[in-house]
Amino acid sequence: MPVTAQPLDVFVAPTQSTLTVPVGESAFWRAEVEKGQMDAAPDRVPDVPLVVDLEAKGRSFGQQGGTLRTMVTRTKDVRQMVVYGYARLVGYDHEYRLRPDILRDFEVDRGRTFTLHLRPGHRWSDGVPFTSADFEYWWNHVANNPELSPNGPPEIMRVGDDVATVTFPDAHTVVVSFPRANPRFLPALAQASPPFIYRPAHYLKQFHVDFNTVEQMEEMIDKKRVRGWAPLHNKLDNMYKFDNHELPTLQPWMPASTGGASRYLFVRNPYFHRVDARGVQLPYIDVVEMNVVGSGLVAAKANAGEVDLQARGLDFRDTSILKKGEADGSPYRTYLWSNGAASQIAIYPNLNFADPVWREVIRDVRFRRALSLSIDRTIINRALYFGLGKEGGMTALAASPLFDPENLTKWAIYDPETANALLDDMGLAERDRSGIRLLPDGRPMEFVIETAGERQEVENALAIITDTWRDVGIKLIMRPLDRDILRNRVFSGVTMAAVWFGWDNGIPQAYTPPSYLAPTDQVFFAWPKWGQYYQTQGAAGERIDMPAAGKLMDLNRRWGQTRDPVQRAAIWREMLAIHADQQFGIGVLSEAPQPIVVSDRLRNVPEKGKWAWDPGAHFGVHRVDEFWFGEPDEELAQVRE
Repeated sequence: MPVTAQPLDVFVAPTQSTLTVPVGESAFWRAEVEKGQMDAAPDRVPDVPLVVDLEAKGRSFGQQGGTLRTMVTRTKDVRQMVVYGYARLVGYDHEYRLRPDILRDFEVDRGRTFTLHLRPGHRWSDGVPFTSADFEYWWNHVANNPELSPNGPPEIMRVGDDVATVTFPDAHTVVVSFPRANPRFLPALAQASPPFIYRPAHYLKQFHVDFNTVEQMEEMIDKKRVRGWAPLHNKLDNMYKFDNHELPTLQPWMPASTGGASRYLFVRNPYFHRVDARGVQLPYIDVVEMNVVGSGLVAAKANAGEVDLQARGLDFRDTSILKKGEADGSPYRTYLWSNGAASQIAIYPNLNFADPVWREVIRDVRFRRALSLSIDRTIINRALYFGLGKEGGMTALAASPLFDPENLTKWAIYDPETANALLDDMGLAERDRSGIRLLPDGRPMEFVIETAGERQEVENALAIITDTWRDVGIKLIMRPLDRDILRNRVFSGVTMAAVWFGWDNGIPQAYTPPSYLAPTDQVFFAWPKWGQYYQTQGAAGERIDMPAAGKLMDLNRRWGQTRDPVQRAAIWREMLAIHADQQFGIGVLSEAPQPIVVSDRLRNVPEKGKWAWDPGAHFGVHRVDEFWFGEPDEELAQVRE
């Protein structure tokens, strides 16, 4: 579904439904309430909770209870609970429109001033009130503390070099003002990995030097065996990692495990702010059990019925074994959701590669075009996706109004003859006895592509590309690595090229910030050093020294300086055209379906959905807190019998 246009320059959030029935008690927390260890449910939700009318959304009202089983392949991916839970100050609804969530409402004036209204009575997961003091703590004692934030406030609190002004008129109001319009502010708050511009001040003050004596801090530092108070605070203060079970949260589930295991439990947040229209506090599901398994075991365990909801770790190639499991009686369904990434597989030649000879070659656009022209995308599509993928380069998907078919095909149609001519024109005509071209310094053109080693489809695609690249005289060497090692190597400039997904958001609109098309972040593997330079205000990385990349930065700035949607759309189209021409990221294909395994007992999971990181937070935009367990569908059971 395309994202719906939504002007945000002057905006008042829509009025929300009010709750007309009392909030019922959860069986999960009833014992604690009866013992006097916890407030009753009506006193645990905000005075103005977020009321969800599920029938109006085409869903069914559910019942509380049950344990949802899911899997991840790395211990650190417990942070997916923050992604899936998707409790944000503002978030996207199922039609990808921004709506208040944690906030009661918000107002936008001239795109510059954002007035955020909190929900009176809203509390952290430990029962302490959530107020503007939590924003004030973050702003004054974290974002503007040079030891905790050496580079100053994050980019989202800046417009160019100018930093926002943040005030706190009362306990339930926060005003963020920028000297100029900042259209990136609200969408950033709704990201899968958002900038948490608030902190549980009551918890973190005990680890902050501003609120303790030197003696107290030294004692704590020694006890925790860290080098100083700032590392201690940062270690315990990661709202996204979800690795500190003592850190209060606003997410629907809170950690109940201390870590260091292969099985993590998350239990319902007794103070969660969402309630269904019948007075049942969300989430419906009491417990989430997240098991850490080897990446090669996810499909097999899903096939054996060991999960209730699973997508991570599954590729399209797993669809056949999953469908077979269904036919053999395993208690689940397999849905195929559309994929929102701009490319399912994309190759990123590193323009900041440390080797000076290779760097000059990679920076020549003829080389990148030749690489793209030498990929037989049709063979890859048929071999790996039964022809269901969309062949072409990395660009906006067809669901976006910014889609241009010329961008999809530019330098992306298999044409080894033109590729050979481009390489010859670069002066790389000399070859060794095996037919591999030679670099200017005489070394053979062995192009090393590093992968995270997590997706078999990537390795299979690269195996096919190996053959077609050899036909034009380039030897592809694939090097699988751990994901974190891969990222660190790319960021340090020692990786020649890497393979990853395309842009997270493949369905941009004119109002979507185009920052990820410009060198603003090191995570775009084609220009890590340029991204570092931007992110650190020049303290690290390298200054941009390629005209096309500089043009993207200029267009990105211009987009942020105009409020005209027509001009914003024109800027987007120019940036997309530059990428198609320059092949900074070489897309292979897109829109390959993502298999989703859903227990027969799990309700409210859409049969047709979009699997996207941003916008959407994978399952997050589909509201996992509204999923619930019921009896297996009788019709489904009869079909299987």
